[in-house]
Amino acid sequence: MTDIATQLSEYICKEALRRPNYNLGIDDALISSGLIDSFHLVDLAVFVEEQFGVHMDDTELNASAFDSVAQLSALIQQRIK
Repeated sequence: MTDIATQLSEYICKEALRRPNYNLGIDDALISSGLIDSFHLVDLAVFVEEQFGVHMDDTELNASAFDSVAQLSALIQQRIK
């Protein structure tokens, strides 16, 4: 897992799931599976913006833009470059 993916996984497990020891896979569905809800999605977007300096549009906060740590990590990496 990349450093970005690790940070995302740790944040999601600790803050959204409230289960810091949860074994979240990099390709596990977050939104479409109902693992995280819309409230946690907004919190996740704020975390991404603060932690990585990358802006997330409101229209991107859905399963079609990203539905896994791998997809979100790739999106962040594209915008950092």
